[in-house]
Amino acid sequence: MSSLHRIRVGLIGLSSTAVTSWAANAHLPYLLSPRGLERFQIVALCNSSVDAARAAIKHHGLDPAVVRAHGDPESLAADKDVDLVVCNTRVDRHFETIEPSVRVGKNVFCEWPLAENGVRARQLVDTAKKAGGKTVIDLQGRLAPLGAQIASLLGAEGPIGRVLSVEARSGSVVTQRDVVWKAFDYFMKREVGGNILTITFGHLFDFVQTVVGDVHSLQSHLHLQHPLVRVRDPATDKILETVQSNVPDLIISTGTIRESTFTQKGGASFLIRVRRGGIPGEPGLVWTICGEKGEIRVTSPSPSALQVGPVGEEEIRIDVHNFATNEVRKVEWNWQDWQNELPMPARNVAAVYEAFAQGQGYPTFEDALVRHEQLDEMLAGWKAPGV
Repeated sequence: MSSLHRIRVGLIGLSSTAVTSWAANAHLPYLLSPRGLERFQIVALCNSSVDAARAAIKHHGLDPAVVRAHGDPESLAADKDVDLVVCNTRVDRHFETIEPSVRVGKNVFCEWPLAENGVRARQLVDTAKKAGGKTVIDLQGRLAPLGAQIASLLGAEGPIGRVLSVEARSGSVVTQRDVVWKAFDYFMKREVGGNILTITFGHLFDFVQTVVGDVHSLQSHLHLQHPLVRVRDPATDKILETVQSNVPDLIISTGTIRESTFTQKGGASFLIRVRRGGIPGEPGLVWTICGEKGEIRVTSPSPSALQVGPVGEEEIRIDVHNFATNEVRKVEWNWQDWQNELPMPARNVAAVYEAFAQGQGYPTFEDALVRHEQLDEMLAGWKAPGV
């Protein structure tokens, strides 16, 4: 792809001051890599003000002669030189920052969750359909090579035969049982829309269904076991305050995986359990797919590793247990060569960009809406104790 045909990108939320920056850690490495530069060109940044955007352009070493600074979403939406708007703000700002671009028919790539609730998500889907722009949601686990490797093991003639049940259990990567880092204290506020249910559970929920098939007849058991959460300052390690959470910290979801060529007749049983915090010495995530002839077991030190990838020297393992022989064999998997050149958080996100550049295979706002509606169904009628 020549530079004349590169997709011109306008980034929302690439900051020079953020304590944590998914835009800088997961999007920028690919966009500025040799492979990314063949396909994309950053031409605009949009932040809370023009000055903030200019500061980010300087901080990240972008060329101010090429990258324009915008101070509001309407200005970015009016920029005719932007082909793709990419949103990396906090969840409760997604709607207000991308709606202007969606409304005028621009192509928009948004981080998951799409919005703070399903109602807002549907508004964005309907607006995009009417305006005609392409939409992308960063449910990046869908394009993870790990998922493709697991899926390749499924099938009636595969090593475990027809699938009977699927179970996954996970902790939460950004919070302990009753402590949260200051940068993530918004995880305790359901109205923000970014929390253990939508992000930790939501990504795992989507990843598993992408591999084994969608689930119906959902039943949920939601609990708030630790409503008072201490907020810790990462710089001093001191507790700053104690906040009241209104988000469930233990999420159990059951249902039935739709019947397919690799499930038993009538489908397979499904269970996911996610809780705030983890158990020292235990894997951050354990996922089993039990079949007639054997079982697949996926283990990861990090709860978020399925969609992001392992941290440092940590390993995500796939093991297959043969019931007849009682043997357990390790199944190898790897990233594509070009992904290995990127930092871990950027690898699956880069695959989403690649799919968009190729015009197929990327998750859309419509896909996000399906997951939002499932999560809303789970939350229906639940209220935090004392609220």
